Amino acid sequence: MSTTDTTTDRLAGTWNFAPVHSSADFSVKYLVAQFRGGFEDFTAELSDGKLSGSVKVASVKVKDENLVAHLLAPDFFDAEQYPEITFASSSIDLDGDVAKIDGELTLKGVTKPLNAVGAVNGPTEDFMGNTRLGFTFETTIDRAAFGVDWNADLPKGGKALSNDVTLVVELEFHKG
Repeated sequence: MSTTDTTTDRLAGTWNFAPVHSSADFSVKYLVAQFRGGFEDFTAELSDGKLSGSVKVASVKVKDENLVAHLLAPDFFDAEQYPEITFASSSIDLDGDVAKIDGELTLKGVTKPLNAVGAVNGPTEDFMGNTRLGFTFETTIDRAAFGVDWNADLPKGGKALSNDVTLVVELEFHKG
């Protein structure tokens, strides 16, 4: 965790995850447009400035239900062999409303460093007397580096699916 007093103070203690106000989404360029999806079953823990979380791969959601089976297959997530995606932070640094997080992402059995920049909101007290804290993090990973390497050649050259995948995570926590 950062050694700055503001980071220590703002993230101190154990925070309760608020899944209703949180999301874990991704986007990737497919052919000529961004393809978007996310996960419905995930959790996060924030305690004394350490953030960790896991996603149930089988909860992947996309607009085309026929695609879900392919995403769960070995070409993509291989959900049967690798049912979870996990993240554990090594540091979170806050500078005003800007949050920088470093840690390790494990996807399809491969662990790689992950760095993300985003926003921190709060802590603030809500109308029920609870203290709330929110994060928005965004980063881009190379899916092929994690063994998620399905692709198709295009007739005039190039590939159907980009290797660059943008991850956007919105997390809310509360105390009280």
